[in-house]
Amino acid sequence: MAEKPRILLVEDEDNIAIAIEVLLGRAGYDLVRVSRGDQALPNIRAQQPDLVVLDVTLPGCSGYEVCQRLRSDPTLSHIPVLMMSARVSQAEQRKGLAMGADAFLTKPFAMDDLKGLVARLIEGGPHEN
Repeated sequence: MAEKPRILLVEDEDNIAIAIEVLLGRAGYDLVRVSRGDQALPNIRAQQPDLVVLDVTLPGCSGYEVCQRLRSDPTLSHIPVLMMSARVSQAEQRKGLAMGADAFLTKPFAMDDLKGLVARLIEGGPHEN
């Protein structure tokens, strides 16, 4: 039996994290969660996830900074990143994509949208916002 795809979720809001964990767990993914930006890179190195789902606003350091550091590390730069934010401006989305995110979701989002985007990012298919 094939191993479940692993996702590292970096989200400090418990209610959002729990909803995502339940949804993606039921969809067959193995989820690991951290709640601080400064915990993200050590966990990415240790877990080698198939996808990082990353909130923008985090304690420790921002999701933008995590994404930029991930992209500058040749051993991690291949890992797709889905950024999330409650900030709805186009400038925020452009900034996330410029920092290296593969896709950007604005909170609140439909859980079906998240599930579909996660599947596309892990499978390496086309990325949508």
